[in-house]
Amino acid sequence: MNNIKDIFTVAKFTMRDMINRKSFRISTIIILILIIVGFNVPNLLQQFASPNTDTILFVDRDDIFAGNLNTLKTNSELDYQAEISYDDDETIKQKIENDEINSAFVIEKTNSQPKIRYIVKNAATVSAPQAIIDQLNSLYSTTQLSKLGLSEKQLATLTPNFDFTIEQTESEVIGGNISVMMILSCVLFFAIYFCAFQVSSSITVEKTSKIIETLVTSTNPRSIILGKTIGIGLVGLGQMLLFVIVAIFSACTFLDSELLNAMLDLSNFTPYLAIITIVYFILGYFVYALAYAVTGATVSKPEDIQSANTPVVILTIVGFYLAYFTLMNPTGDLNIAASLLPISSPFCMPLRVMMGVASVWEVRTSIIILIVTCIVVAQIAIKIYSTAILNYGNQRGIRNLFKMYKEK
Repeated sequence: MNNIKDIFTVAKFTMRDMINRKSFRISTIIILILIIVGFNVPNLLQQFASPNTDTILFVDRDDIFAGNLNTLKTNSELDYQAEISYDDDETIKQKIENDEINSAFVIEKTNSQPKIRYIVKNAATVSAPQAIIDQLNSLYSTTQLSKLGLSEKQLATLTPNFDFTIEQTESEVIGGNISVMMILSCVLFFAIYFCAFQVSSSITVEKTSKIIETLVTSTNPRSIILGKTIGIGLVGLGQMLLFVIVAIFSACTFLDSELLNAMLDLSNFTPYLAIITIVYFILGYFVYALAYAVTGATVSKPEDIQSANTPVVILTIVGFYLAYFTLMNPTGDLNIAASLLPISSPFCMPLRVMMGVASVWEVRTSIIILIVTCIVVAQIAIKIYSTAILNYGNQRGIRNLFKMYKEK
């Protein structure tokens, strides 16, 4: 009971120390401002952008389309404004130079073959829009078929509209929104990268100050390591939660409602998936935070923290990208391995559970591996930290610290 009390005492002290730091407050405010401004960027760009829709001129010199080009003017699904005329090339070029139109398609026959010329102001910076070419090809095919005197039913058989669906062989599918899951994985990544790093920084700084004397005389190294990990984790996760809340509020305020509903659709987010996500979020943070505690315990000067943390940073990045690269083949052996490895399973397994490709034994095995990893890394961090405290003031490399740990 005393150990648990000491752990929470250290956690409380660490939380208060982090929140009182001016750098923590200023960085939090700056990130919140960037989040709000970032979600408002589409609206700002829309204000500076030209409100006019591109106007494209279509000229059918030889009536190849039999007047069917007029359907482009009444098609509301087009993202441009179509105009039909019989202007000559000089008039067309003059209209483009005067910004009356953006570009022009000139359709004519050359040696009895249809030919299309695309006229723009500067051909070096513009390419012919393939979507419009496809529309013209489809319209030309329809025009030629109509000349054969076919009925509407016969025409429909020539251009069928297939009912396309996607099916999978997995028997169980757990719903969810992949955008939401990717956002949660990114939040976990930044929580690890920014918050877990503070664990090593705090441990190293206090080893070189008088604070360590008070902590060592008041409690044991185990309580210090675990208390700092929990305290910094709670503050960091609280900070991330604040960022997420502000991001959601900004998205609801500034983004288009249809886009927002598609991105944040939680209708298929089941309780099981929510529990799995939270479990992996917590365990993933503790694995990396305790790994940072190991690096923090191995250095004696704050300026050495960055270099000491490099191996853990590399592991974090490898684990994060390994999870996303394997999503191209969710049922492959590499994806299964990524969902079991402790460096990548916090990012990978919730996504596999959401897609319904993770079996129960894989989830249980992955969680057990994470818990065992937390315990092992915590024991290493505690032993190294204890050795570093007992040899305070001496220069101890990581090789010597592990050697002393092994001897113990």
